[in-house]
Amino acid sequence: MLSLSKAVGGYFELELPRGYGIYHTGALKYQSARSAFLALLQHRKPKRVWMPYFICDTMLAPVEMMGADVIFYSINSNFTIASDVSLNKDDLLLYVNYFGLCSEYQDELLSKFNPEQVVFDHSQAFFCRPKNCLATIYSPRKFFGIPDGGLLITGLAMNEPEDIDEGSIDRCLHLLKRLGGEPEDGYASYQKAEESLKKIKPEKMSFLTERLLNSINYESIKSKREENFAELHCKLSMFNRINSPLTNIQGPMVYPFVPTLSGKEIKSDLIKQRCFVSTYWPECKTRLSSYDVEKNLVDNLIPLPCDQRVLNTDFLSLIINE
Repeated sequence: MLSLSKAVGGYFELELPRGYGIYHTGALKYQSARSAFLALLQHRKPKRVWMPYFICDTMLAPVEMMGADVIFYSINSNFTIASDVSLNKDDLLLYVNYFGLCSEYQDELLSKFNPEQVVFDHSQAFFCRPKNCLATIYSPRKFFGIPDGGLLITGLAMNEPEDIDEGSIDRCLHLLKRLGGEPEDGYASYQKAEESLKKIKPEKMSFLTERLLNSINYESIKSKREENFAELHCKLSMFNRINSPLTNIQGPMVYPFVPTLSGKEIKSDLIKQRCFVSTYWPECKTRLSSYDVEKNLVDNLIPLPCDQRVLNTDFLSLIINE
């Protein structure tokens, strides 16, 4: 009896557009950026990994799982490396392209260090194309309404895992609640979804997440983010103490803003008015001793939303009037 390989008829699936494809063609697809990083470490097997103090704990977990040593370095106020970094032949250097501001500096790093020992973390710089380095890691869920997923671009002869992530459907509840209600409705579900991604055994990206990524109009989103970023910069540049050029940013994740006064009170006021801003990354203060730059960023950096949704700038009065 004939058995169709693909079902015909029955109830409908979620309606999604087709035809755009994933932005970074040729990328290896994982369930998260941290699992992609672990897969890279398992393949490369470094003895030491140089990493910034100013980074999320979740990116340290793969190194610890591999049993490699972490050597921390500090950064300057313009996000360049402040420490003396000396790479042994079995070392890797991980550098974060903070907020997509650091593309030119990445070129400097590749001229200073062996590119085959350099890994770029583009979790905050999805629209920045990969450099000629060992690997570039992306975390698309920081830019789009998807439940999970990570991308790895490398010249190494690596294959995607055989096991496929089957948890994506359970991580979609906050996306649906936000679509059909208010952000507060889905926040607990969002936290639960994020907690589930702490399992970092490398698995291949789910069929659902890959399908969602294939439906995104990337150029439209990139353009809208740049437009929103430019509007915020026009109104806030004179108040912003970020010591790095905020021009020619490609599809930015947020508008990074450091006020002249303490950012803690402003951030609190913004959240009370339902302008939801994050704190990057409070856990890094436990690793610090006397590095003022990182502590200042944790305490005072306000990552203002500039994403592809309609930009409501009413919150600016809370900043400008401070």
